[in-house]
Amino acid sequence: MNNQDENNGDVLSPMTTLSHHHHMRIRWKEFFNNENDSLAKDVTLEQKSVIVGHIGMMLLSYGTGAWRVRSSMNKISRALGITCNSDIGLVSLSYTCIDQAGKSFSQSLSLPTTGVNTTKLAKMEQFVNEFKDNGGQWTISKIHNRLDQISKMKAQYSPVQVALASGLACGGFIFLLGGGIFEVICAFLGAMCGNYVRRKMADHKMTILANIAVAVTVACCVYVIAFFIIRIFYPISLRRLDGYIGAMLFVIPGFPFITAGLDMSKLDMRSGVERLTYAIMIIVVATAVGWGVALALNLHPQDFLPLGLSPLIMTILRLIASFCGVFGFSIMFNSQPKMAAVAGIMGAIANTLRLSLTDWTNVPPAVAAFVGALLAGLLASIIRKKVGYPRIALTVPSIVIMVPGLYMYRAMFNLGLTSINEGALWGVRAIMIVLALPLGLITARIIADKDWRHAG
Repeated sequence: MNNQDENNGDVLSPMTTLSHHHHMRIRWKEFFNNENDSLAKDVTLEQKSVIVGHIGMMLLSYGTGAWRVRSSMNKISRALGITCNSDIGLVSLSYTCIDQAGKSFSQSLSLPTTGVNTTKLAKMEQFVNEFKDNGGQWTISKIHNRLDQISKMKAQYSPVQVALASGLACGGFIFLLGGGIFEVICAFLGAMCGNYVRRKMADHKMTILANIAVAVTVACCVYVIAFFIIRIFYPISLRRLDGYIGAMLFVIPGFPFITAGLDMSKLDMRSGVERLTYAIMIIVVATAVGWGVALALNLHPQDFLPLGLSPLIMTILRLIASFCGVFGFSIMFNSQPKMAAVAGIMGAIANTLRLSLTDWTNVPPAVAAFVGALLAGLLASIIRKKVGYPRIALTVPSIVIMVPGLYMYRAMFNLGLTSINEGALWGVRAIMIVLALPLGLITARIIADKDWRHAG
């Protein structure tokens, strides 16, 4: 018996299996009726357009911004002899392809969620550049095989490895905020457990808000438990409980935060606003949960106890902590170890410069953040020319460590207690630094990237 639509009598292919997911999956290969050895440049406009859209959606799903997605789609389109115009959001993509005869084909596509995978991003950039250099002379089968290989790549790291990387990142983060050895140990354990839970929930397709709320709760509670276990054996001050803030900083949405600023600077306002909204949503949920845990445990954020270290020792330790923090975040973004190490070195240099300017000069924190981000962006441009890593895979991890998570949390904590003046003060401090970071990267791109500095 034929599969037949009851409403219009259309006959469906017996091989067709419709997706059961809420966001129905697209079976890209079903668009192609040609033989697998057909050259991509010789297929129909519809099929060329599907290739362009498939590549754009893959890039979008790996966390890169609208400018890079559009640039890659344009390269593919030119190689295929067509024109592409696209409108890109955080998880959606609408585009129209036009051939030389004036015929057009449009599609609107969407993703079920967003994420970051710098290893796949690097592979996709390599694919796009190779396709461009070859002038579209690849067969349909070769394109499908290459894209399938990239999309089916398994995660570089297990949940335990990612959890350890999260602990390393947050341990470095809390030292840079002023915490001592006990805060570092407890933050490491809290972030490790919190991010492990987060990863397992993500593997089970749990919604993002529940994911963040549970992960932050676990991280804060494990920090407190670890603190009191240590206190049984060593009399440490209760003031060091304030380091629980560091245990929740693994949820900082670095990629959407930074790419939001970059996209808006190129007038990709839809993508920029959506990314910024997504980042703010995560921060609000995370800080609100942290505030709730603090109220339940009667915790009140205060300045960290002074470490009493000399400038030289402090600088050396900041270099080490910054490297650990950036390396850990890079691993969380699924970077290969070499890429993560390069980003760690960049971040160590840029972030230590930022902190040194803040502590030992009269430079305001926002200006110091701008200088640090500018240096990170310039270093990424130099390194990209040498080793070919995607610029965004180097810059974002290296400046996530500069995002003022502590300021954001204190703003939420005080606003929650209706201490409006205090909350607004911390909020403004956070906003100034958050604005400075993408501005530093934008300035670096204008200086070092001739394509970026031109409009159109």
